[in-house]
Amino acid sequence: MRAVIDRCGVLAGPWQMGRADQGIFTYWLAAHHYQRALKYIGYAGYQVRDLLDARDLAELVFEQAADGDRWDAAPYQVGGGAARSMSLLEATALCQKITGHEVSISVDNTPRPMDIPWYVTDSARLFAKTNWRPRRGAEQILADTHQWIARHAARLEDKFFL
Repeated sequence: MRAVIDRCGVLAGPWQMGRADQGIFTYWLAAHHYQRALKYIGYAGYQVRDLLDARDLAELVFEQAADGDRWDAAPYQVGGGAARSMSLLEATALCQKITGHEVSISVDNTPRPMDIPWYVTDSARLFAKTNWRPRRGAEQILADTHQWIARHAARLEDKFFL
């Protein structure tokens, strides 16, 4: 059986459900849209992650599936990289700009075990093998996601906040 392993940074974008423990940028945006309180945990909003639009990832997967022999049995880091990374503080400002809503954000500076303050994907190995690159930047990803949330607001709210 052929296989390729794509280890991704934080996936985001329309149809990518976000929760506090997975998909933080979509979750953060949804909390702003629905005006729900949030909390910075561990690093007072300074933790940094990169974003990868699920549509960009899909384009890579289609390329990999079309030429399975070339990609077989190889793991790759796939993410938005430094150009598509931001802290939760930066994400907050962007979510406020996109939604027009400010929400209450408390701070718990107690670090969680296994949490790291900075994660930005290094996709150099992948980029050496393909011309594929993420196309959508953080602001576009969140703006597109907000349009999707707004369009389906009634059906999505309970999916984000269980």
